[in-house]
Amino acid sequence: MSINRLTLPKVYDEAQDFMPLLGTDYVEIYVSNSKQAAHFYKTAFGFQELAYAGLETGLKDRESYVLYQDKIRLVLTSPLKSGTTIGQHIEAHGDGVKVVALWVPDAQIAYDEAISRGAKHYMTPTKEEDADGYVIRSGIYTYGETVHIFVERNHYNGIFLPGYTAWETAYKPIPTGLLYIDHMVGNVELGEMNTWVNFYKDVLGFAQIVSFDDKDISTDYTALMSKVMSNGNGRIKFPINEPADGKKKSQIEEYLDFYEGPGVQHIAVATNDIIKTVRELVSRGIEFLRVPDTYYDVVLDRVGEIDEDIAPLRELGILVDRDDEGYLLQIFTKPIEPRPTLFFEIIQRKGATSFGKGNFKALFEAIEREQELRGTL
Repeated sequence: MSINRLTLPKVYDEAQDFMPLLGTDYVEIYVSNSKQAAHFYKTAFGFQELAYAGLETGLKDRESYVLYQDKIRLVLTSPLKSGTTIGQHIEAHGDGVKVVALWVPDAQIAYDEAISRGAKHYMTPTKEEDADGYVIRSGIYTYGETVHIFVERNHYNGIFLPGYTAWETAYKPIPTGLLYIDHMVGNVELGEMNTWVNFYKDVLGFAQIVSFDDKDISTDYTALMSKVMSNGNGRIKFPINEPADGKKKSQIEEYLDFYEGPGVQHIAVATNDIIKTVRELVSRGIEFLRVPDTYYDVVLDRVGEIDEDIAPLRELGILVDRDDEGYLLQIFTKPIEPRPTLFFEIIQRKGATSFGKGNFKALFEAIEREQELRGTL
């Protein structure tokens, strides 16, 4: 389900919205081989081809493939020669999210507001145009080397952005039911969570809608703390995680070690039929974290009645949690890159506006089992 502004909890009203943000425009991932990565996202996740930019469109230093599924747009970008900033980013961090682009009505105003409130400059407002109209983009840094680009596209009718051409091949795997980006999680260093919470509050006008501490998110070995920031219409939500003291290395510390700094930990994408979507993803080779089978012996005692049969949830490893607004179903992939960094969450909301607090312990114990196999716990 999509979130209707009128049904959001009152905490969302605390968002100032002094720069209107209409939604997530695209996510750009820097990858070592964009052509192969595009094939992977098409095959495994069911993304559809949309646009291309590279040597054939006049670029000499990089190439990008744009894929979409319903409202989700991914841009996969690779360098074409050595010594580029893109290549240096990949050398330092591996494949990972560089740009979280936000759709705005006015990129100049968004940039001016952000800079005046303390944001670090990334991209001066720039008008890009072709025969289909023009787009204005501007940008600021957030945690680590991740950036937000503000995209104003109300005067553009082209395929994606000026400089891109339509991309079409004969290979068109069917979609898997992914609809939109529900939220994106950032991992930051110990002691820096509140710095970035305040950044989203003061610079972008977000409100803090949820907070978890190490009592909520802990196991016998590891712990973390998290605060969730959202804009006023609820379409853009950014949980911010930092590690907490534990007996062993937490998943956040493992991420920071291998990403070599703060960055986007996972992208949560929504579906209207999580059983169908996950079953399709499994058939295409996507691997998911698994909780112990005993989780399902008591889950309905905890969350109450749900519409779904428990058998397919148990079979696929889908988790369930409930809040005052309803319930949700969720599952997490294993890392999709060689480094144990970026992964995806598949989520279906049946009224719930929360993030699965009741599943944290079982989920993080599953992550620890993977860490143990990697020798990084």
